[in-house]
Amino acid sequence: MKDLTKGKVFLIGAGPGDPELLTLKALRVLQTADVVVFDRLVSPEIMALVPEATRRIDVGKMPKFHKVPQEQINDILISEALKGRAVARLKGGDPLIFGRGSEEAADLMDAGVSVEYVPGITSAQGAACSTGVPLTHRGLATGVRYVTGHRAKDATLDLDWASLASAETTLVVYMGAMNMPEIATQLMAHGLPDTMPVMAIASATTPREARLISTLDAIATDLQSNTLEAPVLFVIGHVVSLYPQTAAEIAETHRFAAYA
Repeated sequence: MKDLTKGKVFLIGAGPGDPELLTLKALRVLQTADVVVFDRLVSPEIMALVPEATRRIDVGKMPKFHKVPQEQINDILISEALKGRAVARLKGGDPLIFGRGSEEAADLMDAGVSVEYVPGITSAQGAACSTGVPLTHRGLATGVRYVTGHRAKDATLDLDWASLASAETTLVVYMGAMNMPEIATQLMAHGLPDTMPVMAIASATTPREARLISTLDAIATDLQSNTLEAPVLFVIGHVVSLYPQTAAEIAETHRFAAYA
């Protein structure tokens, strides 16, 4: 029997892809909701947990191609909830970290729809644990910053480069594959050494996970030689030197290595 409040939208973080990293609450909502509205980056392993009889609505976006515009996604959520349905709005990672969850929630609440957040593990955390590269480490990084490497409608990146180019901070770049050449150039121009280690990781925590270890001055070229399929996350900082067995040598020789 359904046990969720009707006429409500649950903004759920699906995590980085491994179904075992879902929260118990997220799993309960997925298995008891009337309808699941899901993004492109939600892994097939997560979607396999949704009961076959549950209605599914695919609203996934691709770079330069949004088959369902955000305004239409909001309309779908509002319409389904106002019909008295329990709606699971499923997003990769965490809905409040580059997930536009708060934007959707604002429209829903303006329409009189009840909203509840269900947090998820963000991909930076999943990537750190699956690769063994910590986001902070005593003597290497005293903090970590998450930034987006992409702007809506392909607008120019207007990041605070001087602030981000801190050798004592781990920088994690989401959605930055297309703009990584510019990001690397700007960080070096604002003071980061060209030998700073960089890790790119695609589909972290899933069977499709792929890793690329490089340096700031070589990452753009290395990405051209090693295609990584989205979603791709970049970790920039001295902590990447802790990648098991290889990163310190790679940083020293300016060579890259890819790992499946």
